[in-house]
Amino acid sequence: MNILVVKANNRPATEAISSKMYETFMEGIQGAEHLNVTTFDVFEEDMPYFGQDLFNAFEKLSNGSALSDVEQRLLAAKQKAKDAVEAADVLVFVFPLWNFTIPAKLQTFIDYIAEAGFTFKYDEVGNVSHPLEDKKVILLNARGGVYSLPETAPTEMAVNYMHTMFGSLFGMNMFDEVIIEGHQAMPDKRDTIIEEGLQKVSELASRIVSQSI
Repeated sequence: MNILVVKANNRPATEAISSKMYETFMEGIQGAEHLNVTTFDVFEEDMPYFGQDLFNAFEKLSNGSALSDVEQRLLAAKQKAKDAVEAADVLVFVFPLWNFTIPAKLQTFIDYIAEAGFTFKYDEVGNVSHPLEDKKVILLNARGGVYSLPETAPTEMAVNYMHTMFGSLFGMNMFDEVIIEGHQAMPDKRDTIIEEGLQKVSELASRIVSQSI
């Protein structure tokens, strides 16, 4: 089984709970010979932002013009992200909630792979199909506030966004998720909340190692 772990927090695990979730997950699957695990760290990769430079690159490719440095980097980064997703059976995204949404670097990764003909297709009448629907997606998210309540859920645009993109647009199997929330809003329960959440991450990793996925 090929597992792609997309790490989207460059803060140390001593400070960031999602970084600790990443460490816990990786420790849990370490040494499993039947698993081929690759980490794609969006903060370590060269990932220029999606924008006009990329569209300029596409135009230049079509007419044979020379590409600028940033255009070459964009095309290489986009292809690397697509290749990583295509090779994976399971995609594990580990990310925080920052300002109600995902980190910009993770957004860039999604922009790279959100491509008609790759992660989704339109037929002649506009219906959408999903070329990568066999892939399983796991979300590991940390958020200091409580966003699972009816009154706060609409403001949460990280996990909700990931479900919209990977579950709806890309049609992938949203297999599982672990969300640690409220550890900043409820400091008296912080240690318990984090400990219980990390235990769930460990249990999920054990399920993968035991091939019950």
